[in-house]
Amino acid sequence: MQIRVKCSCGEGKCPEWAIVELQGVVEVQPDFQDRLQNLQIGLLCRPSSQENYTFTVGYHELTGSKVPLKKPLLVLKKIKHSNAEEDSATVNLSRVEMEVIGIIRHRILFKIRPKALISSKLLLVLLSF
Repeated sequence: MQIRVKCSCGEGKCPEWAIVELQGVVEVQPDFQDRLQNLQIGLLCRPSSQENYTFTVGYHELTGSKVPLKKPLLVLKKIKHSNAEEDSATVNLSRVEMEVIGIIRHRILFKIRPKALISSKLLLVLLSF
């Protein structure tokens, strides 16, 4: 089977994507198990023009850096085209194409343990008990 790969965005104009790589496991609370689509788990920021990033998840902040991949990865979208041939028996033949929707050249690597974020007001409330 032949699969065609096409890029409709033009050479050198594909959107740049990045992989966010975390060390450990991100677990979803039981309240959100049925609503995982479009669930915001944190806030990813690049505080300066450097290649350092921060990722805030709840009361934890991770610091990471942008690392190039050895080989770039393509983000593909599968497109099925079905053709119905009129013979004595109708046979559905499908042709598959892959469309390039992005390219990944970097990953944002968070390999340092998270820092706990506790505001001074919350700390005062906890200490008053």
